[in-house]
Amino acid sequence: MFLWCIMMLNHWRRMCSKLVNTQMKQIKLIVAATTLILFSSCETLNVAAQQVMTQGGVGGLNPSSAEIASGLKQALEYGTTYSAERLSSQNGFLGNAAIKILFPAEAQKAEKTLRSLGLNQLCDNVITSLNRAAEDAAKEAKPIFISAIKQMTIADATNILLGGQNDAATSYFKRVTNAQLTEKFRPVIQNSLGKVGATKYWGDVVTRYNAIPLTADINPDLSSYVTQMAISGLFQEIAKEELKIRQNLSARNTSLLQKVFGYADRNKSN
Repeated sequence: MFLWCIMMLNHWRRMCSKLVNTQMKQIKLIVAATTLILFSSCETLNVAAQQVMTQGGVGGLNPSSAEIASGLKQALEYGTTYSAERLSSQNGFLGNAAIKILFPAEAQKAEKTLRSLGLNQLCDNVITSLNRAAEDAAKEAKPIFISAIKQMTIADATNILLGGQNDAATSYFKRVTNAQLTEKFRPVIQNSLGKVGATKYWGDVVTRYNAIPLTADINPDLSSYVTQMAISGLFQEIAKEELKIRQNLSARNTSLLQKVFGYADRNKSN
């Protein structure tokens, strides 16, 4: 009996030893496989990271043509809407020294003469009324610009974004909307000139100045002049907004704008 117990004990010892060896082999295989997977994953991540870095960093992957068009249109819609709304508010023109509408060039001598005669209030009334008319007309600009943006092709957008000109979008709008803006602005301004008293004030200026001996008569087309100046001022404001989004990172307030204009920045520096 004692011998049988010894034999059984040796048998169980050999069985346990085999089991342990088998398990150790399995563990080694698992560790080896895991290590291989980890190294492969790291290599994949490294390659991916290098690809991202060469294409502009995280979030800076080169945009598709459709994204360029969409991003540019998003920027232009914001810029034109903001400009039109700002200029159509009270003092949008009058309070902006860069675009404030003054006497027509051919009438500035008349203004100087009238002011020297103490008629400052009359001249100021003319200037205020001209700018109020332009502010009224600026309300009509937004739908014209939105329509032009919607009709912009992918080729147009790409050329505007990557053409190298900081006012490329503004130039595009001048080309495709100027006639529409003139047609839309002129009747509004003509009506507004009467509404805000510009016609009366201007009539008084012309009458007073033309009555002065030895002066040449003046009577420029006020509606055409204010229409031209209003459109010119509007484009100046749009150019400012365009430059802002091209040069100021904080103005790119959506991920699409950051992607599209970041790509433009990288393209410009290459």
